[in-house]
Amino acid sequence: MTTATDPTPATEPTPLCEPCQGIQRNWRGAPGHAELRQGNNRKELHGRAEVKITGYFCDRCGAHWHYTNDKRNQRAGWSLAPD
Repeated sequence: MTTATDPTPATEPTPLCEPCQGIQRNWRGAPGHAELRQGNNRKELHGRAEVKITGYFCDRCGAHWHYTNDKRNQRAGWSLAPD
């Protein structure tokens, strides 16, 4: 005899608010928005250079962003933090 069990529902990511949807990702110098609250920052080695990565949290939708400040890489900038 088997017992029917409901599969665990997959957690769906919280949808981004309109200002977060407007953030241009992976482009150095792109602006964030007014409701982002700065969190911690850290330095990482990318190749031979040390870059600063700053965390931000959106007060409206709760999204967790990283901003990578790497002047040598135009494709650095905003990215959503991994879960």
